[in-house]
Amino acid sequence: MSGDSAIVAEEDDGIRLDRWFKRHRPGTPHALIARWARSGELTIDGRKADVSDRIEAGQTIAMPVPPAAPSGPRPRKEKALSPADVALAEAMVIHRDKSALVLDKPPGLATQGGTKTDSHVDGLLGALQGDAAVRPKLVHRLDKDTSGALLVARTPRAAAWFAKAFSNRSARKTYWAIVVGVPDIAQGEIDLPLAKQPGSGGEKMHVDEKGLPSKSRYRVIERAGNSAAWVELQPLTGRTHQLRVHMAAIGHPIVGDGKYGGKGAFLTGTISRKLHLHSRRLRIDHPDGGAIDISAPLPPHFAESLEALGFDPLLGDLLTEEAPRASTKTVQKAKAKAHAKQVRKARRGERRGRAEAKVQSKPGTAKPAKSKPGTAKSGAPKPGGKPPAKRGPAKPGAAKPGAAKTGARGPAPRKPR
Repeated sequence: MSGDSAIVAEEDDGIRLDRWFKRHRPGTPHALIARWARSGELTIDGRKADVSDRIEAGQTIAMPVPPAAPSGPRPRKEKALSPADVALAEAMVIHRDKSALVLDKPPGLATQGGTKTDSHVDGLLGALQGDAAVRPKLVHRLDKDTSGALLVARTPRAAAWFAKAFSNRSARKTYWAIVVGVPDIAQGEIDLPLAKQPGSGGEKMHVDEKGLPSKSRYRVIERAGNSAAWVELQPLTGRTHQLRVHMAAIGHPIVGDGKYGGKGAFLTGTISRKLHLHSRRLRIDHPDGGAIDISAPLPPHFAESLEALGFDPLLGDLLTEEAPRASTKTVQKAKAKAHAKQVRKARRGERRGRAEAKVQSKPGTAKPAKSKPGTAKSGAPKPGGKPPAKRGPAKPGAAKPGAAKTGARGPAPRKPR
């Protein structure tokens, strides 16, 4: 049987082998690729390969000749972009290098297409391809009405790198929001599990004990009396609508978020009814070394609301630096130390309990129980209370040998004649 081979290009470095087939042999069925792998007909640099293997630039992929008439899905047809679309795409770019783009997404523009959504960021990325071999690719998303920094990968290698950074939470995303009211605690962490709300078609989330773990950190930057607060938010997990649901759940919905805050999410006066949630800053390691650290300017409606509420725009950036997180090893070491301390305390309690039981088991050597500070001892008057009533004469045989006696004693009984 004649064979086929290909050299892995730089832009395909780090992707899965089955992904390479979708990109370069789109008509080859996945079941056929898996059969080649099982039989040893599919190799990488002469070694038997698996469809889930990650490939590297410069490697040689060898395989049988794919079917002459591909039966797989046709590649999607790119929508023709107008001059206005190209201008919008270029205007959004706030960072560009050979591996990545960072866009300043305006509010009201969806990140990806969907039902009745024809205009979206993903549809504009063809205008930013330039001389690159492949089309730029989204690696995360923002809600349609959320503005700010949005990362786009320019190569498959960069896409795999950034996807891993988001999945292992090494990427740092900082949001700004204006919320209704002022949280009682100036900064804290919201730990509430989230799930899709039944009956919403997956379009709405809610707090659910059986949902996925979800954590967000918040910090009050400035307050406008008791009516509103400007806050910094950091999602520690990546659930849909996470920041919006969490702030509404603690009683401080984001201004303009009628979906989760209802009518109470809108302020009176000149404050815009648009959503006041902005992806302010993005920090992520770069696949070529170093890091991307970029801030997106505020959209007009957000900046106008800050001014109307009397907030100082300079205060936000003064608080964006957070203390470095402890490394995984440091955290594990601290947990182990705390656990060992608890074990030692428990063992000391067990030894003390055994010693007291041993003393009390000897006749006539019962040790009176120690009273806690501030508590009244048995038989003594409580502070501010009535003195205990004196007991009458003890009946013959009432007291057991070796038992501890408490309270005032009456006269000793006489022996019967």
